[in-house]
Amino acid sequence: KKLYFKKTILVTGAAGSIGSEIVRQLLNFNPKEIILFDNNENSLFNIKKELESNKSTTSFHYLLKSVTDLNSVEFCFSNFKIDVVFHAAAYKHVYMTENMPQATILNNILGTKNVIDTAVHKKVSTFVFVSTDKAVNPSNIMGATKRIAEMYVSVLSSENKTKIITTRFGNVLGSNGSVVPIFQNQIAKGGPITVTHPKVTRFFMTIIEACQLVLEAGATGNHGEIYVFDMGKPVKIIDLAINMIRLSGLIENEDIEIKFSGLNRGEKLYEELLTDQENLKKSHNKLIFIAEKQKINVAIKTKILQLIKDASNSKNTNYLVSSIKKIVPEFKSTNPNYKILK
Repeated sequence: KKLYFKKTILVTGAAGSIGSEIVRQLLNFNPKEIILFDNNENSLFNIKKELESNKSTTSFHYLLKSVTDLNSVEFCFSNFKIDVVFHAAAYKHVYMTENMPQATILNNILGTKNVIDTAVHKKVSTFVFVSTDKAVNPSNIMGATKRIAEMYVSVLSSENKTKIITTRFGNVLGSNGSVVPIFQNQIAKGGPITVTHPKVTRFFMTIIEACQLVLEAGATGNHGEIYVFDMGKPVKIIDLAINMIRLSGLIENEDIEIKFSGLNRGEKLYEELLTDQENLKKSHNKLIFIAEKQKINVAIKTKILQLIKDASNSKNTNYLVSSIKKIVPEFKSTNPNYKILK
């Protein structure tokens, strides 16, 4: 992967579960330097401690800053001659973001805009945007804001020289807030294990697999494409819970009770990896598919900029959610507070 050898690489959200694994895997390609950009002080401190024990020749720079602050982003690009950007910074917890649309718009959409605008302006060679299957026919604020960020990235990719690639995948096992550590804790406490719904399914892959595919898409991808990872067959969460109980040497509903808590606001029973307008083409790797490009109307860009402005000016939640619905018509909220909004 010549793309990463002796290069200066910026990873946003570098202290998060995906960002930090991207950093670890980049070290295999001997980049010149990696800039770890994150607004979470504790997590950044932890990854710094981990990397200090690494025998790598790569230089590390730690920036405790937020992607929502354009000055911080511009400072980063002015101080370093960045070749490649992995933009993984995002709010991703459905439950938290559902109640905080304003903060989510600023972090997920404005944050992406700040980073990609600056990257394009500085003529960075490659920009890789880490998205999610929840951006497809979104049912929650998190997915809808990631979809809008995808759209903004897509508009820019049609106008600029920087090679811009979007990667989209499902739930990552062992990531912060993923279901496996939650179930482990619940089993350790003697139960109950809480599952939202008997029929709920999710796609899963390991962090290591997901990040390998992100790096590969970045190295081999063409301009403006969305790369969709083959996540295998969706897994029933109830089956996962039962398997974890049995692997602990216990019996479900005897030693450990399984309780159904009901879907959280914004959740759906199953996730999808493609919007209705996208068809998949094969790539050189059987685990990576390419979604056919959707033409994004440039008028959308104006609407996105207005949404960011309204969120910056703390417009009320219902107004912001209505605006999101206008930009992403396929956003069907499962949250009763937002369902009724036009």
